[in-house]
Amino acid sequence: MSVSAFSQSKFNNFFKPSDSLNVIRRNAVVISEASIGALTLVGLNQLWYSDFERSRFHTINDNEEWLQMDKFGHVFTAYQLGKFGAQTLNWSGVGERDQLLYGATLGFSFLTAVEVLDGFSKEWGFSWGDFLANASGTGIYVGQELLWKEQRITLKYSFHQTRYATQRPDKLGAGFLEEALKDYNGQTYWLSANLHSFFKQSKLPKWLNVAFGYGGEGMLAGTKAVEKELFPNQNRRRQYYLSLDFDLTKIKTNSQILRVLLDVFNVVKIPLPTLEFNDENGIKFHAIYF
Repeated sequence: MSVSAFSQSKFNNFFKPSDSLNVIRRNAVVISEASIGALTLVGLNQLWYSDFERSRFHTINDNEEWLQMDKFGHVFTAYQLGKFGAQTLNWSGVGERDQLLYGATLGFSFLTAVEVLDGFSKEWGFSWGDFLANASGTGIYVGQELLWKEQRITLKYSFHQTRYATQRPDKLGAGFLEEALKDYNGQTYWLSANLHSFFKQSKLPKWLNVAFGYGGEGMLAGTKAVEKELFPNQNRRRQYYLSLDFDLTKIKTNSQILRVLLDVFNVVKIPLPTLEFNDENGIKFHAIYF
């Protein structure tokens, strides 16, 4: 029991953010992120892009594809990577200004580098829509920190498997993990707003959120025109959602380990009763929506 308590104390101290600049931690964060980012880009270039024909740098306009679900994915990823970058610098004791300058821009920087690789691939191209989505995700994080010094509105993700992936596994994925990344029909992106943060004098639970979601269904190709050629009877539609949610980071705990775990799982929208709004069915109620 004594050894267990000592080990837990060491872990708590390790995960606890530093009150002042910890040079060792800061250097470890900078070197680790730079190394992992560089290795990931090199790996993508050698293992992924090498399988496709190269081209001169060019841009594309893909803003009409997939009901803009891919753009929401860029916003979400840039936000989460930026949040991670800022939090790791906060853990190192870096000042708030530098957290935003060098940490919160992590997602934007990395995803822009990936976008440049797309620009040299004949299969794709540099997308200004993706670029603006990356900037938006970073802006949502930085803007809230500048305005409120906290994240009152967080971006979250949920996914459920659909029948569309089995019709086009090459495009929408085969198996749960691939489908979670590729099948836009099953993805939902959420803006989850913490009620107590906006009404601090209220007696509302500090962990209670209201969430607004966006999704799409019936997509078997990027654009409607291509889809009509391949699948004439297919009908795509946008979906909007309203639900309650929990902010796991607001749960009180003295354990730094548990606090980190709650923060990690907070990127996923808690499955709860949900109202769906769409053009085909009007309003639809889901007892539990993933």
